[in-house]
Amino acid sequence: MSHLDRADLQIIQELRENARITLTELASRVGLSKTPCQLRMRRLEEQGYITGYTALVDQSKLGLSHISFVQITLNDTSSKALTAFNKAALKIAEVEQCHMIAGGFDYLLKIRTRDMASYRMVLGEKISALPHVLQTSTFVVMENVRDIGL
Repeated sequence: MSHLDRADLQIIQELRENARITLTELASRVGLSKTPCQLRMRRLEEQGYITGYTALVDQSKLGLSHISFVQITLNDTSSKALTAFNKAALKIAEVEQCHMIAGGFDYLLKIRTRDMASYRMVLGEKISALPHVLQTSTFVVMENVRDIGL
C-alpha cells in the first residue's frame, strides 16, 4: 500500500461505493481533473488494486435466499491436496466464497441455494465429493443482517 497516495485511496473508496460513477463525477470528488483521474484508475487496475467491476444483486429476488456456511476438515493438507481441493471448489457454482482457515478446521465455504432441499443436494453430491474432504459441519443462516458485498 506504500505506493498509494490520498487520491488513489479516495478513488478506490468512491468506486467501492459506486462503480458506475462517471469519470467526471469521480474526478470532482477526489479533486483531480478527468485525465489524471483516468490515468490513476488505469494504473490502479494494472497494478491489481482494482481487479474488476461488478453489480451487486439481490440474490433473494433471484430465488437464492438460502445461505449456509460449511466448515470443512480435510484428511490431507499437503500442498498437492490443498491445490486439488481449491481447483475443485472453484467449479461448484453454489460456492459463493471459499476461505482457507487457520484453526480447528481447514476451509469455510459460503453456499447459496434456493432452499434446504437444494442445499442438501449440493452438500451430498458436490461438497462431500470434493477431494480430501474428511468432515463437514453446516451452519444455516437464519437472517442476513449485513452483507456489503465487497
